[in-house]
Amino acid sequence: MATLRISNKTYSYKDFLPFLDGSVKVTIGSNAKKDIKNSYSNLLENLSSGKTIYGVNTGFGRLSHIKIEKQDQSKLQLNLVRSHSAGVGKYLDAGTVRMIMALKVLNYSHGYSGVHPDTVDQLVKFINNEVLPAVPEKGSVGASGDLAQLAHIASSLIGEGKIIRGETVVTSKNVLNKLNIKPLKLRQKDGISLVNGTQYSTALAIKSLSNSLQILDAADAIGSLSVESSLSSRDTFKPIIHKLKKHKGQIVSAKNIWAMTDGSEIVKSHKDCDVVQDPYSFRCIPHIHGACRDAVRQSSEIINAEINSVSDNPVILGKSKIGFSGHFHAEHIAITMDHMAIAVAEIGAISERRIHYFMKGAEGRFNPFLAKNPGLESGYMLAHVTASALVSENKTLAHPASVDSIPTSGGQEDLVSMAPWSGLKLLKIQENVFTILAIELLIAGAAFKLNSKGLKPAYGTGILLKEIKDVVLYNDGDRELNTEINKLKDIIIYRKIFKKLKDKNYLEC
Repeated sequence: MATLRISNKTYSYKDFLPFLDGSVKVTIGSNAKKDIKNSYSNLLENLSSGKTIYGVNTGFGRLSHIKIEKQDQSKLQLNLVRSHSAGVGKYLDAGTVRMIMALKVLNYSHGYSGVHPDTVDQLVKFINNEVLPAVPEKGSVGASGDLAQLAHIASSLIGEGKIIRGETVVTSKNVLNKLNIKPLKLRQKDGISLVNGTQYSTALAIKSLSNSLQILDAADAIGSLSVESSLSSRDTFKPIIHKLKKHKGQIVSAKNIWAMTDGSEIVKSHKDCDVVQDPYSFRCIPHIHGACRDAVRQSSEIINAEINSVSDNPVILGKSKIGFSGHFHAEHIAITMDHMAIAVAEIGAISERRIHYFMKGAEGRFNPFLAKNPGLESGYMLAHVTASALVSENKTLAHPASVDSIPTSGGQEDLVSMAPWSGLKLLKIQENVFTILAIELLIAGAAFKLNSKGLKPAYGTGILLKEIKDVVLYNDGDRELNTEINKLKDIIIYRKIFKKLKDKNYLEC
């Protein structure tokens, strides 16, 4: 089992990816524990001096003018968790829930939240015992924190929510009893600190960033096979040409295509042909894939910054200092996921154009739709239609969520980020693009089989072709294709093949 030790250091999105794959143990360093304890002590000092602290001795939102007496402050926190557990929709996957809780622990470890140490310990117990709250995916607008989702987690911590155990949803109370874990008692600031924060949005961003990086690797590798199989020019990808443009992503993608097509007998066979320039979807792969690479790289920087940020309000700055702000607002994450959505959708769009080129015969190099007997057979006509449908779906989904807003809480929260919707629709786009790339892989492989005539593939594309040879039935003519598409999609998603290509220096991140 992997372990994440949370201490006073800077973390990367990579540190949280293991939570997507399975159980991860979380430990807290001694300095972080000290900071958490001191923060709670500082909260008590501020309260004892008579300070008014939003959400601790006042109501919330438009009700913040109402003073809450000391004897009702714990009840205030409990009521907040109960009333905010209003999410709807299907439950989040286990990996995302693990990540949200771990990000919460990291947030508290900075020592500005004022939560009782028991609250942090309870989160760690949940993570380490694989106690996964049932968290509905919808209901957050990404400002004043991801309130609904985080409230459902908080509800489970206190023994009132639901837990997912295998395929079953059970009560938190029963699970905690079986594991001999006491329900958490909420103290002065525990409720508001649990429901405040960008951890749900950030978890979606980490997950979608990982997917985006997979897609970029796959796009360069599969695009290389399309270049080779379509008899397109390799010379256009020479690194010396692309060094003239100063975009790192473009240089990397050009280098990848150049390396992936090295040693191809097919490329050598048409070196002196009359074709001067190929369509943009082939010739401009480095420019388009590269722009998407740079967008994703920029997104990773913003996501890493959010991971290491404090997203509480209010924050405890010392024994006599309270800070009020809007650190729960997920605008950075919303915009960066919208940016990734545009980039990933563009990868799907250029992939579909390469598929289309094969379908129309690649300037007479193939039968239409790669059919063996055109007319009697339809070839890959409908595989292309499926790709086209997904590209069009992505065009709608790529509309930025962050440019939309809707006032909530009686107008107090008058401009919200919509970061969770930005993340959820990005995941839908990515699912579609994985499928589009699988279709391109299917068709580029078919074109290679038709065009190779005994010639050997490039070293890099040869590894890719070897990986798929037992999945596709190219000799069978017209056949049901959805099974092959789904199997190829699995190859892309689980990416062992792309690690192999990286290890052999055919792909660079």
